[in-house]
Amino acid sequence: MIAALVAAVAFHGSAAPLPPSVRAQMVGKSWQPGCPVALDQLRLVRVSHYGFDGRVQTGVLVVNADVASDVVRVFRRLYELRFPIRRMQLVDTYGASDFRSIEADNTSAFNCRRATGSTHWSEHAFGHAIDLDPLENPYVENGLTSHRRSVPYLDRSHLRRGMVTPAVVAAFRAIGWGWGGDWSGTVKDYQHFSLSGH
Repeated sequence: MIAALVAAVAFHGSAAPLPPSVRAQMVGKSWQPGCPVALDQLRLVRVSHYGFDGRVQTGVLVVNADVASDVVRVFRRLYELRFPIRRMQLVDTYGASDFRSIEADNTSAFNCRRATGSTHWSEHAFGHAIDLDPLENPYVENGLTSHRRSVPYLDRSHLRRGMVTPAVVAAFRAIGWGWGGDWSGTVKDYQHFSLSGH
């Protein structure tokens, strides 16, 4: 019986080429002609994760094929840490709107868009970045956030559920990814992990 209980909550992770239904959902939203990666270069990742209610859920992300296995490995580690993730759906669920996805506290990855406040491609446009629990881990510029529900999380000294911990940062560093919370200057992006670190 104990073995059955353990099996029921075992981590599951997979990466596969985008199925036709996901391609159809993405075209014209998170992906358009002219994006720096082709749909064939992307993978649909499915992983187990703990929700804020403590229950095991299955989340989905789209990432570049060249990092897909590493991303599965990271989420296996987050699962071992029982790190809670509120929801993990494709950004297309929110019309590929980064703002709406953040407002839903949605953990997401690929989105063919420019970097915040810039004209160059975001690492998300290459499938090389993940935003984790974005309301609890806000993008902060000059001490301010664009999301009202993130205001309490500007105080990073008081650790609360869903906030990035040193163990989470270490999990991403183990696959060579950097964290936006380590950026110098007036901008910190506490939700942001990426292959380049930017």
